[in-house]
Amino acid sequence: MLELSRRSQVAIGIVLVLLVAMNRGSHFSLVNLPSASWAVFFLAGVLLKPRWVFPLLFLQTTFMDIMSVGWTNAGHHCMTVAYWMLLPAYAALWFGGRLYARWHREQLSSLLVLIPAVLSSALVCQLFSSGGFYFFSGRYDNPTFSGMLERIATYYPQYLSSMALYVGAAAVIYIVMRVYAVREAQQGRQA
Repeated sequence: MLELSRRSQVAIGIVLVLLVAMNRGSHFSLVNLPSASWAVFFLAGVLLKPRWVFPLLFLQTTFMDIMSVGWTNAGHHCMTVAYWMLLPAYAALWFGGRLYARWHREQLSSLLVLIPAVLSSALVCQLFSSGGFYFFSGRYDNPTFSGMLERIATYYPQYLSSMALYVGAAAVIYIVMRVYAVREAQQGRQA
């Protein structure tokens, strides 16, 4: 199980909020990063203990989406009743992160658990987000199960690759920081 100090969790929380702010919508056009939303919800589940973090992040993403299309342009293509399918979609990512945090051990073999946790929570997220939009947005005439599968085959690899980029970077940072902490502790004992 991951045990991070309160100070570390606050710092991580700030970084995750800023990451969403930097690449959600069109607020910072100079920063052209792939979407971090999926990774942020997963990493929040892994690294941040308070449960109120999930609704806070969801409110942030919703507010940013509304602001990016504008209050008067609520008829934007993605702003339909299906938008609320993002709630269970992002919850799947957060819950997948929570599960991984329980299974995590301070060993490199934990990466063998991290990969299926990312893949499966991302797939459930895609089912809710893309499938929800397909069936409930009113943008598609006569949606079918095979049509939903086509959408998932199209969009899942793209969203998964963005998520994997950020989760992989976070894993590398975590490993480097753990190695540094262990070395510091060993040097402290030798002194």
